[in-house]
Amino acid sequence: MTKVLLLSDTHSHIDDAILKYAAQSDEIWHAGDIGALKVTDTLSNLKPIRGVHGNIDDHIIQKEFPLNNRFFCEGVDVWITHIGGYPPKYNARTKSEITANPPKLFICGHSHILKVMWDKKLGVLHMNPGACGKHGFHQVRTMLRFVIDGTDIKDLEIIELGKR
Repeated sequence: MTKVLLLSDTHSHIDDAILKYAAQSDEIWHAGDIGALKVTDTLSNLKPIRGVHGNIDDHIIQKEFPLNNRFFCEGVDVWITHIGGYPPKYNARTKSEITANPPKLFICGHSHILKVMWDKKLGVLHMNPGACGKHGFHQVRTMLRFVIDGTDIKDLEIIELGKR
């Protein structure tokens, strides 16, 4: 069983509220727009971190984190990318890969809009944790927390961190 904290769009912001939830997880996944390596360095001092770079991330962050990160967590095929769309409106860069080789869990950031939805046609669960940073148009800072147990994704929680 793996307890995952999923966040995105920190835009260089890290605070005690984020760190409290990070300490309670087994792994931290970041869906891009990190902003500064101090964010991921701070998080990685607590727990293992997996992530991708986003459209605001500079060449230093791009060397550390890929555009796409596809991996297995226990028995779940996971694909994280910053800009990927959502069911059924995947973007041109991700659509052919999702259709040809769908992961079980597809994670994006970028929109600053928390969204969890099921693609029944492809059997893919899509998650976007919203934004936990203070930069952007979102009103409430959000993250997601869930458990991967074998091939099951369960115990999904929305974490609201207050107004941006």
